[in-house]
Amino acid sequence: MFEEPWLRELWARTAPTEGGVSLDPAILYVVLGVAAVGIGAPPLWRVLRVAITLVHELGHALVGVLVGRKFTGFVVRGDMSGHAVTKGPARGFGRVITTWAGYPAPAVVGAGLAWLGANGWAAPAIAACLGVLIVSLVRVRSLLTALVMFAAIAATAALWWFRDDALQAPVLLGAGTVLVVGAWRHLAAVWGSGGRSSDPGVLAQLTRVPAFLWNTTFALVCLAASAVVGLEFWTVLRPS
Repeated sequence: MFEEPWLRELWARTAPTEGGVSLDPAILYVVLGVAAVGIGAPPLWRVLRVAITLVHELGHALVGVLVGRKFTGFVVRGDMSGHAVTKGPARGFGRVITTWAGYPAPAVVGAGLAWLGANGWAAPAIAACLGVLIVSLVRVRSLLTALVMFAAIAATAALWWFRDDALQAPVLLGAGTVLVVGAWRHLAAVWGSGGRSSDPGVLAQLTRVPAFLWNTTFALVCLAASAVVGLEFWTVLRPS
């Protein structure tokens, strides 16, 4: 397909799995167990939640760019908070959809990773994630954010370069599970204590639609994402 050896190497690590991927139920039970420990153990969750915040902020940034705003920088903080800056009109659809995109982003990405991993598209999904992380690196605006980004890039690059379909698919299913549950946990936090400066609070000021209705839209996206991830696990684990 490609004459240049280096192009063949890149394609070999990025192409979808021919004929799909066969998932071992035993491995998926391990994935669910690891995900449950990571989410339920406070020391591990304190680490994982930074990744949820990273996806949240990049969700703001990506949607902002798609609607014509300029992405200028972002930070993530150890207390689960973060901030992404996009420049453009102070009001209007672009500002609203950019502000809205943060809380649903981990759920949408998680559902996408789980579906792609279970259907033979793990390698291109990982390559796409790696590309987004590398491009976003130039917009980092704090040392902690840089450390988080380098760690995410290193882990994603290793998973992509040392391609193993039997490993990539379960990893994406596990990552998808953590992202979706993390999205629910972030939503619970903002629903319980979100103020005027929170995303739903800002959306309420921009649109005069109450914050609880914006939170409801976030919950509906999380619910749909949960159904996607749950269906992928059920397809493999259901009794024959």
